Order: sequence, then structure tokens, then C-alpha cells
Amino acid sequence: MHIDGQETFISHLIELRDRLLRAVIAWIVLFVCLFPFANELYSLLAEPLLAELPKGGQMIATEVVTPFFVPIKVAMMTAFLGALPVILYQVWSFIAPGLYSHEKKLILPLVVASVFLFACGMAFAYFLVFPVVFGFIVGIAPEGVAVMTDIGKYLDFVITMFLAFGVTFEVPIVVIVLAVTGIVEVAQLKQGRPYVIVGAFVIGAIFTPPDVISQIMLAVPLWLLYELGVIIAGWMVKNRPAPPEPEPYKPLSEDELDAELDRIEDEQKKTS
Repeated sequence: MHIDGQETFISHLIELRDRLLRAVIAWIVLFVCLFPFANELYSLLAEPLLAELPKGGQMIATEVVTPFFVPIKVAMMTAFLGALPVILYQVWSFIAPGLYSHEKKLILPLVVASVFLFACGMAFAYFLVFPVVFGFIVGIAPEGVAVMTDIGKYLDFVITMFLAFGVTFEVPIVVIVLAVTGIVEVAQLKQGRPYVIVGAFVIGAIFTPPDVISQIMLAVPLWLLYELGVIIAGWMVKNRPAPPEPEPYKPLSEDELDAELDRIEDEQKKTS
């Protein structure tokens, strides 16, 4: 038994190594394909700011190696997002054999929905929030001050905003998991609505620039997504199938009991 268990553990480690290797290879292959277009990818990422700068405005690099490494970072992150379906498939293939059928039915849709919602959060930030934020920043600059952001600082800011809005759009998934697993009742989620609203505006004030519009653009979706999660969780809990009733206890007859005792006695003789 000890040898079989050790062999099983080693086989799991080998499978984990192989699947991680496949995921990394997919990421590297896609990065190699995107590397020649690293500068174009960064230009696309910087477009929301460049569109708001005055005529002749541009971005700057304050360090020697920044113009080389920053576009490469953008290409690496883009490659990771592009390889995410392959990465998630490898993760799913590794954990799926150890899950029950009802867990598979729940986890796979949640994983797919999580990726989709995170991408929606990033798109919301890029197409709607960035133009408002950068327009506000450029608009309040004092006269005679040229707004020229360092490309490295800009990348850090964009990543922070992408993470903030991506995580915000994951709120329905968190709410659904809490309700379906029974950690929090749906009624408690509804009662916590005022605290969620206040917390949404606090988070908006922390992760967005100090203008009211961008704070609202983060807080309001967070609140609305929470409400959506509560509605879906309530529907799922309400329509959840009832667990099967346990079979009534049936004592063994004398013949069945004697047969079971004989079987145990025979197994003990074989092992002795």
C-alpha cells in the first residue's frame, strides 16, 4: 500500500510538471509571435492617453532601458492573456479527475465566467474609464505645464486599473460561490447591501485617480455586479436539487451475519 501510494503521488507530480510545461510553452510561443509587434502593442495600450494629450504631446522615457523593456512587458502580458485558455485547460485537466460530477458542473462554468468577466472589466477600463480619467488629468494641468508621462509609470498605472476593474467584475462569481456553498445565506447578502455600497465607493476612492467621475465608474459597476450576483445566487439556491434521502437502516439477518463473519475470518487466515 505504501509503494502504491508513493507511485501515485509521483505520477501526479509528473502529470503536474507536464501540464505546467505545456502551459509555459504556449505562453512562450505566443510571446515569440508577438515580440516583433511589441512597440505596436504598447502604442495601442497608450492610445487612450495619447488621444487626450494636446497637439504635439508625447510620452517620455526617463531611464535608458525603459524603451526596450516596457514594450516587452506589454507583449508578455498580452501573450499570457492569449494563452490563458490553454493554461486554464491544463489546470482543469489536472484537477477534473479528482472532482465529483456535481463539482465539475459548477466549477467549469465558474472558471469560464471568471475569465470572461475579468476581460470585460479590462475592456470597460480601457474603452470607458481611461478616456475620462486622462481627459480629467490633462484638463486640470496648470497653464504652461506639459503633461508628458513616463512610459514605465504609465504601464504601472494601467496594470493597476486593469486589476482593479478586472477584480471588480469578479464580484458576481464570489457572491455565487458564497451562496451556493452555504457559507453565506442569500438573505444575509441582501442585508449587507448598504455596507457593499459604502465599500464600493471606498474602493473606488482608493484605486482610481482623485476625480469623482472615475470613482463612480468603479463603484457603481461594483454595486450593480453585486446585485446581479445576489439575484443569480438566489435563483441557483432556490432551484438547487434536494439531497437524496439516506436509505433506512436494515439490520442483517442471522444467515447474513454468519456469512459476513465467515468472510472476515477467511481474510484474517489469508493475511496471517
